Parts: sequence; C-alpha cells; structure tokens
Amino acid sequence: MVASIAASAFFPTPSFSPTASAKASKTIGEGSENLDARGIIAKPTSSSAAMQGKVMAQAVSKINGAKVGLKAESQKAEEDAAPSSAPRTFYNQLPDWSVLLAAVTTIFLAAEKQWTLLDWKPRRPDMLTDAFSLGKIVQDGLVFKQNFSIRSYEIGADRTASIETLMNHLQETALNHVRSAGLMGDGFGATPEMSKRNLIWVVTKVRVLIEHYPSWGDVVEVDTWVGPAGKNGMRRDWHVRDHRTGQTILRATRVWVMMNKNTRKLSKVPEEVRAEIGPYFVERAAIVDEDSRKLPKLDEDTTDYVKKGLTPRWSDLDVNQHVNNVKYIGWILESAPISILENHELASMTLEYRRECGRDSVLQSLTAVANDCTGGLPEASIECQHLLQLECGAEIVRGRTQWRPRRASGPTSAGSA
Repeated sequence: MVASIAASAFFPTPSFSPTASAKASKTIGEGSENLDARGIIAKPTSSSAAMQGKVMAQAVSKINGAKVGLKAESQKAEEDAAPSSAPRTFYNQLPDWSVLLAAVTTIFLAAEKQWTLLDWKPRRPDMLTDAFSLGKIVQDGLVFKQNFSIRSYEIGADRTASIETLMNHLQETALNHVRSAGLMGDGFGATPEMSKRNLIWVVTKVRVLIEHYPSWGDVVEVDTWVGPAGKNGMRRDWHVRDHRTGQTILRATRVWVMMNKNTRKLSKVPEEVRAEIGPYFVERAAIVDEDSRKLPKLDEDTTDYVKKGLTPRWSDLDVNQHVNNVKYIGWILESAPISILENHELASMTLEYRRECGRDSVLQSLTAVANDCTGGLPEASIECQHLLQLECGAEIVRGRTQWRPRRASGPTSAGSA
C-alpha cells in the first residue's frame, strides 16, 4: 500500500480525486518513519530518498584528479525514454540522399567500364542486336543470320582461323536455323516428324570455296538457307562475310539425305517431313558450282602420303553416336605434306561421304599430290586427291583439295601464349 501511494505521488493519474490525493500526501508526510503492512518501522524511501539520489547524480566526483560524471540508473532510463526535442517534419523523414547518390554513381561507373571493355559498335542498323547471339531469321523467314567472333583457340600457326573452325560455324548456324524455325525435335537437327520415325540427316557431299581466312578477333557473319536436292535430299547453302568490311570469306553448299537411326540405312523423305521443311525451301541455284569431276579412288600404289592409326575420341562423336563430319576434314589433312601446309592455304575442297565410322574404328588417311610444284615454283597452285578409309579398306570419305600460295603475314613466335 505504501509503495503504491509513493508511486502515485510521483506519477499522479487522472483517476484520483483531489481529496484522495491530499489524503495520500498527508499520510506520507506525517513523520520521518512509516509502518509497512506488518507494522515494522521502515526508513524513509520516498521523496527524501529520491532527492538524495538526484543530488548524488548531479554531483561531480574526482578520481585521481580527473572529473567523472555519475548518473543514476533511473536517470539514464528517463533520458533514454525521453523523446527527441527535434520536431517530426517531412524533411527529416526523407532518406539519406547522399547514400542513394553514391549507389547510383557506382552503378553508372560499373556500366561504363563494362561498355568500354566490350568496345563493340554496330556497323549497320540491322545489327543493333547482340552481335554474338543465337542469330535471327531474315528475308521473309527464309534466311538465317548469325555472327561469330574468332577466338584465340580457333586460330592456327599462321594466326588465321582453321578450316575446321569455319566448318563448325556452318554446322552451328544450320542447327540454330532449325531451332529458330521451331522445327527442332529430339534428334540432332531432326524435325518432330523425323524424331517420331527415328530419322536423322546425314551429309553426302560438301563443296567449299574459301576466299580468305579471318584472324583472331575478327567477326564473321554467316547467312544460310535451304533448298531441295533431288527427290530425297536437301541442300543447304552458306555465305560467310567479314562483318566489318562485308568481304566474302567463304561460300559452301552441302547435300543431306535421311537415314534411319536404328537400322543405319538410307530412307526416303516422308510426306509429313516434307510438309514441315518445304515452306522453308528457297528456289535458287546453289551458291557454289558443282565440281562434276569424278573423285578417283586411291590405293597404296597411287598415293604419295599415308597416315595410319587414326581413331575417334569420345569427344568426336555427336548426339547421333557417329563421328562429326567436320572431324573427317581434320583426318584428311593429317596426311597432307607439311611443305604444302607451311607454304599454301586451302582454297577449295570437295568431299563425298561414303559411310560413317564408329568410336571403335581405326582409319588411315591417304593423299596424292596431282601437281606438286613446291620444289621449283612455290607460287603455283596445288591440287591433291584424298581418301579416308578403314584399315580393312572400306571407304569413308573421298576428297579433292586445291591450295594456293599463302599470303604474306606477320612473323609467328614459337611457343607464344
């Protein structure tokens, strides 16, 4: 009771009447001692004790000559609970604009740095999109366009892109064309109707003309389209240009036929498949004239160079579990003489694919030089005949290549990284 009366003296409440308040004050001030509920005399702890604590809190003590301010715990609590003297206005409720400004500045500086590192500017209005995306369909949906940057690991000793790199670009655009057109089924470039029938595309013939080779950092622009090739085939053409100058780099054409994935036998084009791919056919002549000369078969008596013991690696297989057709080109050139590779560059190539090889096959590459002028006239062109076959003699690919003198280029540094 005494404690509640003392508390009400310091913190009066509106529920008390003036008479009750006066009575409580008179009771507290009747003497220096008060009785608790059990009749025991207690020392005064109300107003006098509070005043004594307040005086002690305001006193300044000295410890070793230094002034130390002491505050009672009750006073600290009261100061913490006291509201700020600053009025609540709209201005002091706003966020710290300096922090926001610093964040925005940091973002802009980072974006500017990234743009400087890329340093890519579109050369034409129709290339304002990402230059290295998956490409786009143009010309009324019949031509597919895609750009590629020549990477450092795609160049050879002469500091230009290898023929395998350019051929991989052709294959990549062909598949991306099928995907962009919405015709990608479960197989590797197969349409949905082809996938239902376990049919896949296989290359039968390739014709390539190379005008010049791009260098590291160049951007090439690849255009490709498809057309019919006889009753049961499809032809695809490519035109590769330098993205900056528009100069032609390469022109190529391939002929595909269908093969059953399970039986590995050729198949006719079903009408359902023809209905899928027919709307994308372009009725125009092949971009490269066909080489009508027959490709001769080579043997040990008619060949000049042989490379044996060629075996596919696991990474040489595609999703159809046969060797990627670009890999055959590398194997064919394995038997080309080093004198031609050092002083000449590949100008044209004609290949006829006879059969596929599996991952356990062992092959050999044969090359015959038709007019070897490297001894006396290195500036003359050279033509070679090629054969890639299994060790048992079964033919895989027949080919013909033409080589021109290599253009003058900067000196190469052996062992450079």
